[in-house]
Amino acid sequence: MNNASPQLMLEVLQQFRVIYGTMRQYFRELEECCGLPGSQMWVLQEVERTPEIGITELAGRLGIHQSTCSLLVEKLVAKNCLSKKRQSADQRRVGLCLASNGLKALAALPGPAEGVLPEALAAVPEVALKTLNINLAELICHLPGKNEAFAATPLAEMVHD
Repeated sequence: MNNASPQLMLEVLQQFRVIYGTMRQYFRELEECCGLPGSQMWVLQEVERTPEIGITELAGRLGIHQSTCSLLVEKLVAKNCLSKKRQSADQRRVGLCLASNGLKALAALPGPAEGVLPEALAAVPEVALKTLNINLAELICHLPGKNEAFAATPLAEMVHD
């Protein structure tokens, strides 16, 4: 056990509450505006940025497992938000394109589909981000029952009701 004051530990806990609560609130607003969860909206946004993107590259951009990405894509295809087509550069590969419902959902997007946390992290100076990375790694080491698999789960999925 360390010698940190209970007040300091409480302040840090409250900071986590602000982060988590802000993410939950943002993703609720996003789903209310667009009719789709944040993770699906992020997929649509990446397809909009890179038409004909493949599942493997898309999963890499989202920082999620390829099978998780495939499930998200299938849900969006079923909702007529995405369509699959042979890539123009390589006919053997299938790429993703926006469909009509996906275009409508993106038009209603109130902010970044990936949420406000990645945007906030991008605004933090690199030295502070490196320090935060080290400190969070230390915190995770002391976390009972930690599950590293959560690292590959979109935040929108974690804060979704």
